[in-house]
Amino acid sequence: MALTRPPVDPELRALLADMPLVPELNREVLPQIRQFSSMPVEPLLDGRAIDRREVRIAGPDGADIPLSVFSPAGRDRTGPAPCVYWMHGGGMVMGDRFSQIDIPLEWLDLFGAVVVSVDYRLAPEATGTNLIDDCYHGLLWAAAHADELGVDPDRIIVAGVSAGGGLTAGVALLARDRGGPGIAAQVLICPMLDHHNDTTSSRQYSGEPGVWTREMNEFGWRSVLGDLADDDVPGHVSPATADDLSGLPDTYVDAGTAEVFRDEAVAYAARIWAAGGQAELHVWAGGFHGFDALYPQARISAQARRARTDWLARLLTPAGSDRPQLAGQQAGR
Repeated sequence: MALTRPPVDPELRALLADMPLVPELNREVLPQIRQFSSMPVEPLLDGRAIDRREVRIAGPDGADIPLSVFSPAGRDRTGPAPCVYWMHGGGMVMGDRFSQIDIPLEWLDLFGAVVVSVDYRLAPEATGTNLIDDCYHGLLWAAAHADELGVDPDRIIVAGVSAGGGLTAGVALLARDRGGPGIAAQVLICPMLDHHNDTTSSRQYSGEPGVWTREMNEFGWRSVLGDLADDDVPGHVSPATADDLSGLPDTYVDAGTAEVFRDEAVAYAARIWAAGGQAELHVWAGGFHGFDALYPQARISAQARRARTDWLARLLTPAGSDRPQLAGQQAGR
């Protein structure tokens, strides 16, 4: 029997009524859904002063990893810029490096940040640590090419939404455990953190179609983990299971009250606090999974995006300074 659910924000509910919801996610329907899991990036760049560069690097196992680099056109190069390293959403089974890219492009506009977005391999074709290894290897490339990119290696921010939020958390753990590269902050947007998929919020959003349900989440995790036993899942793949959350960079976590990932997001922030770290947590009343990525024009979406931007501004722009300068903690440096 389904648990009682928190209500969806009225404006979001009206918008969601016009959205066709996928009743089931499996290997048979996945190829069809993948066709619609990303939008072309060109319309987002049209009319904006942005330079775009496409890069392909070899991963640790020889896999091809595409990266897109977006920089402010004509940027004053007298000082290095902050860098946003972006990991897209899609349940680890769909999406590409342009998915939800409008979110970090706002930070390019506001802070003059250079955005690097990684096209990590997807499950079920890639499994185990392949996805997180791709993301970490792309971060290593960005840090190693900081001078070429015009970015400050001390002001690299890792960020992602949904599956990308979970991968962001995993990358931050890897960077801490492997001694670098330095990460100044991590932004976890409705993050996919826990393969156990058994929180109260997971169980609330089960049994009927939705933007992202417990059943879809189970398919995503099984696609990545295959037959791997629970006890053998590495903490950087399923960050909620990591034994130690100390020594992480300043963290921003958000989620909606009306979504699967609500409780694991709250628990992750609480564990960072318990380990002596700094995390800012926002849980948006009436927000469903990915609400501000799907409907950025809604009032609650604008508030969620503004809160994230304000948090970054506090880190990037100290009081009395016009030049962005990171003031937060760093990991691995």
